[in-house]
Amino acid sequence: MSDLYQAQRAMRTMRKAAMQRGVIAILDIGTSKIGCLVLQFDGTQPIADHEGVTSLAGQSGFRVIGSATTRSRGIEFGEIVSMPEAERAIRTALQAAQKLANIKVDHAIACFSGGAPRSYGLTGTAEVESQIVTEQDIAQVLSACDVPDYGHGREVLHAQPVNFILDHRTGLSDPRGQIGRELSTDMHMLTVDQKVIHDLAYCIKRCDLELAGVASASYVAGRSALVEDEQELGAACVDMGGGTTTVSVFLKKHMIFSETICMGGDHVTRDISMGLQIPFANAERMKTRNGGLFATGMDDRDMIETGGDTGDWERDRRAVSRTELIGIMRPRVEEILEEVRARLDAAGFDHLPSQQIVLTGGASQVPGMDGLATRFLGHQVRMGRPLRIHRLPQAYSGPSCSALVGLSLFAASPQDEWWDFETPAHRHGQHTFRRALRWFKDNW
Repeated sequence: MSDLYQAQRAMRTMRKAAMQRGVIAILDIGTSKIGCLVLQFDGTQPIADHEGVTSLAGQSGFRVIGSATTRSRGIEFGEIVSMPEAERAIRTALQAAQKLANIKVDHAIACFSGGAPRSYGLTGTAEVESQIVTEQDIAQVLSACDVPDYGHGREVLHAQPVNFILDHRTGLSDPRGQIGRELSTDMHMLTVDQKVIHDLAYCIKRCDLELAGVASASYVAGRSALVEDEQELGAACVDMGGGTTTVSVFLKKHMIFSETICMGGDHVTRDISMGLQIPFANAERMKTRNGGLFATGMDDRDMIETGGDTGDWERDRRAVSRTELIGIMRPRVEEILEEVRARLDAAGFDHLPSQQIVLTGGASQVPGMDGLATRFLGHQVRMGRPLRIHRLPQAYSGPSCSALVGLSLFAASPQDEWWDFETPAHRHGQHTFRRALRWFKDNW
């Protein structure tokens, strides 16, 4: 763990250096698209996290000066499967964004949705040395957390103290400067496959960039699509992308659970392509222009041309009813929502003070998605789009860009992580760990 700790600290140092120089690239490495923003920092201090994510929008010391999106290549289920193709796609987006910004960028912060993320809830307790809590006391209590044996070939992507308890006063987000004797913490730790991070870092290096930070797409999407009250009281963000659907749960303004489902909008498109025996591109066009999840009597008469370029005139001129198209799409979307429900049940989502569910991501834009999601998830469901940030182009304000915008907020105002403190030698506890939400039942 010490190697990763040092690597994360080095990236944090690089991020600060890049911000001082004034520009940094933001890369959302998705299965269906790669998005890139070039941020320019004006030297003002970012707004502290306790003032709320809403106030970050447009006021966090940066503005967007370049943006680009390109079709993703060499990436499946949020993971790089072809290094040359992924490199070309990232370069395409990066160069277009740099051209628009009229500046060359040396550092990048990236997010991804793959890596089979797993959440753990850790607890630790330590004595306060001088009765007034200092940063060193926080480092001490974080090092006292029993780290589970999370398996060979995995690395910690996020390790955030979510809650502090000082002499049995719980619900403290930052105990520094307060008087007490015993300090405890609840920490959320997210691990991913080591190879996925290493491949991403190597690919970005091949694009002549230094990696100044890496984040989970589910985490940054939640930071962007959930409003302040939802992050505080408890909410789930379901980010429906092309190759994956990520589920993240937030409480006390921190992510406390995350998981990835290896199904997304591309699977719906593939079902249409196979069901109607048409090219993938035609199926994607039909899905976006004519798709839906609830059929009415009129849809039986609403005929859609399938198109095609087989050379068989009769076959290429076929038409299907919108009812038939909906009949192909709905089972796959229901399957995805069933998987989301299972993940939320495993996380203990029902024990949170609030059970708001926010759907975002490109695949969430199918007409009728909110209604079908309400049936399957059984909670308040709303459609979410990213919070506005200064000079964000209108094209990037839709649900498909939640992770990209959230990554910009992460770059400008990151939450405290384990490696932000001068932690003593780590202890690797042998105790069995508990899943992320278990300890919140006791505290709230």
